[in-house]
Amino acid sequence: MVLVERDETEFSLLRQSELLTLNRSSLYYQPTPPTGSELALRQRIDEVYTAHPYYGIRRNPAVLRREEMRVNHKAVTRLMHQMCIFGISPGPNLSKRRHEQGIAPYLLRGVKIEQPNQVRSG
Repeated sequence: MVLVERDETEFSLLRQSELLTLNRSSLYYQPTPPTGSELALRQRIDEVYTAHPYYGIRRNPAVLRREEMRVNHKAVTRLMHQMCIFGISPGPNLSKRRHEQGIAPYLLRGVKIEQPNQVRSG
């Protein structure tokens, strides 16, 4: 399905972009294919991640620099996001409650504990 027709049509590219609510510059954009060095870097990032899946965005550039690869942490971050690679680690906000699970009532409120092993879970 072609949304924009570039040949001779009754609507110009300007009018077609207005009708589709697109920027006209996005109609002319042609993505560049990845370079050989970028493909080699992707391959090496994948190998490091396969060996150590707990390495995240901060650790991978350090490992690659130790191997004497000239790499920027921003480039590694961009490539990892493009390849959908994320380190296996706990995410943020672990101390926040999960309200969708519900809050269990405290069952021992008002219970007087007077001897050992009176209240045990089990």
